[in-house]
Amino acid sequence: MPRFFGVDLAWRDSTPARAANETGLAVIDETGAVLSAGWERGVDAVAAWLIASAAPGDVIAIDAPLVVTNAAGMRQAEREVASGYGRWKVAANPMNLASPLQGGTLLRERLEHAGFVYVDGTEPAPTDRVALFECYPYTTIVGMEELGYDERRPRYKRLDPAASRTEARVLRAAACDQLIERMTGLDTADPPLRMRSHPLSAALVDDDSPLLDAPYKHREDLLDALLCAWTASIWHRHGGARVQVLGAGAAPDESGRRPTIVAPARPMQRVAEPEPAPVAAVSADLEDRADGASRSTALSAGDAELEIGMLARVLALSAELQASDGQRLEPALRSELGELAARIARRLAAEH
Repeated sequence: MPRFFGVDLAWRDSTPARAANETGLAVIDETGAVLSAGWERGVDAVAAWLIASAAPGDVIAIDAPLVVTNAAGMRQAEREVASGYGRWKVAANPMNLASPLQGGTLLRERLEHAGFVYVDGTEPAPTDRVALFECYPYTTIVGMEELGYDERRPRYKRLDPAASRTEARVLRAAACDQLIERMTGLDTADPPLRMRSHPLSAALVDDDSPLLDAPYKHREDLLDALLCAWTASIWHRHGGARVQVLGAGAAPDESGRRPTIVAPARPMQRVAEPEPAPVAAVSADLEDRADGASRSTALSAGDAELEIGMLARVLALSAELQASDGQRLEPALRSELGELAARIARRLAAEH
């Protein structure tokens, strides 16, 4: 019987001057029972735990960029998160080779060296090796109808800047507790997740979310690890019937790995699969937009529909700045997005 591992990885690895943040870890089986749960700190410790725990046929879902090939900007998979899930206020932080937050690629390399295999989600998991893929818990939360987030994601990450810090912490805790309550109902889902089957996951159900940031983050990391493990089970159980592969059209790296995100999806969240394109073209696309914004070049009237779509992505990404996993957009990309938004707004104002 395969087991499903969830890893809510801290993207920045430990350094001599600074220890990594905690990584949440969870393991479930096909019945939804939580077999193991806890925390580790640093890529080496996480890799050691996985190598000691996983066996051929098991599947690992990791919330961190595992394959990064673009020199700048964002990966195609991250663009498609905004395209498919922006209506639910979900977008992904951009990742590129210039970012210092490469914990995911380091973890993948460690695991591959131990004989694990990276899969992009387009084919079933191998039975003779441990498979690992990238996931994003927010897409699971809004993509699985069983959790009931039909209009927007729960705001259980960042504090609401419109509220006082005290009120914002209360609202964040309430959103987290509501999410956990809904997850408690997954014991009859297909596949199931039985939150009360392990002492640590049961404590998430029985205890109120703390208001202080450090204990809250400790709790949230385990919650996200459980969502990752459930995502692995969903993919293994249903494949493309309940899951889409974001970035499937992206160019592979030198070893044939495609930088994808395996994302549960409702029918209206599915993104049309683009034709495969070279990595350089993906990066150049964002660079062209930045150049165009700086020159204030007007687009043709036939591009109005595309402009509106791009605006939706920009707004979704902007919203995620206030509700992400603690990572912020790099200043250069934030500036590019701001210029793009201004350009779109000017164009739409001129046409309407």
